[in-house]
Amino acid sequence: MIELGIVSVVLMATRFAAFGRKLAAATLILLALAAFSPLGNLLLYPLESRFPPWDPSRGAPDGIIVLGGSIDTDLSAAHRTPVVAHAADRLFAPAELARRYPNTRIVFTGGTANLVSTDSREADYSAPILENLGIAKQRLILERDSRNTYENAIFTKQLVSPKAGERWLLVTSAFHMPRSMGIFRKAGFDVEAYPVDWRMGGRDDLFSFSNVGTDGLGRTEVAVREWIGLVAYRLMGRTGELLPGPAKD
Repeated sequence: MIELGIVSVVLMATRFAAFGRKLAAATLILLALAAFSPLGNLLLYPLESRFPPWDPSRGAPDGIIVLGGSIDTDLSAAHRTPVVAHAADRLFAPAELARRYPNTRIVFTGGTANLVSTDSREADYSAPILENLGIAKQRLILERDSRNTYENAIFTKQLVSPKAGERWLLVTSAFHMPRSMGIFRKAGFDVEAYPVDWRMGGRDDLFSFSNVGTDGLGRTEVAVREWIGLVAYRLMGRTGELLPGPAKD
């Protein structure tokens, strides 16, 4: 939207000024919709509601996989301490699960998403947080080379070599769960969804307006980014369907 606004200003100084003014007006309207209307919620709801909460009635899992995405590696390196930027639920959930299932293995997968590789790896900064939350160091398995969700699945599968009949939980944000489940399935790693970090309350929030523009923009940005990721990964063949859902019995 910022780029559209810049283009409209440039066009106003040319013989296409009339079109530039129309584009500027359209951009302003789009910005207002993204900031204050239910647009972000409407885009998020199909993602967050795709997988239900995990059902513990089947018993203890054999392993728990936690996807990175909570730690800002650059800030953590600058301050020499873990800095949790967002999605802290991804760290809280495995700590609670570890207490409930004391014999379950815990895998944290996350390296760096920076275009220019650095020595700062998310797994290295997440490990002390998980240990402080009560997970014994010897239970933690760290995968620190992955740069994206696709590599999370590939590298974690190579690391743990899941056996037939084992049950593994996948912990990640609810809006990110459809793409993550699709990628793990395509990689041949059968996992069960354990969604966390919801950004909206549910169906009741579908048509609610926001009085804080940055909140609406944040939800819209998260949702649009995830939908783009779903389309891109489907086109690249990294998922088997556009919007993966619960497995059919």
